[in-house]
Amino acid sequence: MVSEISVKTIFWGMILLATALEVIGDILFKKWSIENNSFFLITGLFIYFVGTIFWANSLKYEFLSKSISVFSILNLIVIVLVGMILFKEDLTFQNKVGIGLGIISIMLIEL
Repeated sequence: MVSEISVKTIFWGMILLATALEVIGDILFKKWSIENNSFFLITGLFIYFVGTIFWANSLKYEFLSKSISVFSILNLIVIVLVGMILFKEDLTFQNKVGIGLGIISIMLIEL
């Protein structure tokens, strides 16, 4: 029988991997929109697909409501940071508050 700690570890591993792959896909989509190179679009779609498989598998270990909430918030936080770092996008005060609330919401979901 799988322990609760193992289930939580597997769930978080799947969510983190899915988030990383979705962020990579987002980066490739942004590069496609800038450079209009179909390689970025096709590769981004494939990576998104693989990320979605990991997210879907996370549903075996947690409720849909928790899985999609954590995944969406993590994806949002990471992609905002990537946009700032890689694409020099601005972060408004509202964005900062939103990221802070996202982090708080993940902590509350995990309680």
